[in-house]
Amino acid sequence: MCEPLAPCPWTHTCVCSRGDAAFYHRIEPLPVHGDAAAAFERLKNLLEHTERTVIVTATNNYVHAVCRSRRGYIDDLECRLCAADKVIHVRSAARTWHAVYDFGVNRARIEKLRRELPAG
Repeated sequence: MCEPLAPCPWTHTCVCSRGDAAFYHRIEPLPVHGDAAAAFERLKNLLEHTERTVIVTATNNYVHAVCRSRRGYIDDLECRLCAADKVIHVRSAARTWHAVYDFGVNRARIEKLRRELPAG
């Protein structure tokens, strides 16, 4: 079992694959096909080449990236590899504490990663 990512705040500015996430925050983790370590490296490579995204911390099973919108809003993206479960858990959240809605930006970010992550 891997260490869970932080829960989402009460606002609708976050999505997370935690099992205990509220329905409006819940998103499915990214599936891992084939070698888990290689899949996570592909994810980090994808993030490195994503526009307005900077990786702040990266290990062999965790990555924290900062994503900046064209208007300057900042979101935090976290991904944690759970090799035993063959998934990458995700959390994407607006950094601005006073925002109530993100208009689906964080959910769209994760779904874009899901579509673009090479299967390997």
